[in-house]
Amino acid sequence: MTDGYQVYHTLAKERSDDLKVAGCWSHARRRFAEIVKASGKNGPSTSGQKIAAEAVKRIAAIYHVDHMYEKSFDEERLDHRKNSVKPLVDAYFEWVKEYACKTGLDKSSKLAGALNYSINQEQFLRVFLTDPEIPLDNNDAERSVRSFCVGKHSWHIIDSKNGAEASAALYSIAETAKVNNLKPYEYFSYLLEQLMHYPRNDVPENKLAELMPWSDELPDRCRKLKTR
Repeated sequence: MTDGYQVYHTLAKERSDDLKVAGCWSHARRRFAEIVKASGKNGPSTSGQKIAAEAVKRIAAIYHVDHMYEKSFDEERLDHRKNSVKPLVDAYFEWVKEYACKTGLDKSSKLAGALNYSINQEQFLRVFLTDPEIPLDNNDAERSVRSFCVGKHSWHIIDSKNGAEASAALYSIAETAKVNNLKPYEYFSYLLEQLMHYPRNDVPENKLAELMPWSDELPDRCRKLKTR
């Protein structure tokens, strides 16, 4: 689930047997929403902003209808997408292509860019219709890494494959610690205190089990206080 970055699509072609790319509807919507936002709350809307507002409205309708069966079984949700969501998606792309071809549209404008983005990403934006487990966007993933991205300008030193793999391992541990209601800093401190007593890559299995974020053996200082 990605935006329209071409590298993702190239990778999917190279690994067509085991990798499928789905387009993110939030990224498609964002381009129109930025145009609408430029008019302000009470300012007059230009013709371009009115078109962008209509695009936002149409995408919102796709989200609304799709979310009606969000908690349903896969088969039921897929059937709902085929019968109720797909017609809205078809109408959206038909409408986008109609306005993209209109005479008088400034091809260098943000509106033209937003329209063409949806057109160019159509095959990927439609993928969710074929699989009930594919969401409409990757907002959940983006929210989960946002706390790390805030500090990304301080991490330019991580510019190698080994550095990236080490960072990924640490981020995974930190996120898993938070999911298990632990204090990441205290948990990392405890891990280092315990692991320093063993050779690298030679920690007994029973000890590793005690150190897992979900282990009952962790000291209280690693745990967040429970709130009522």
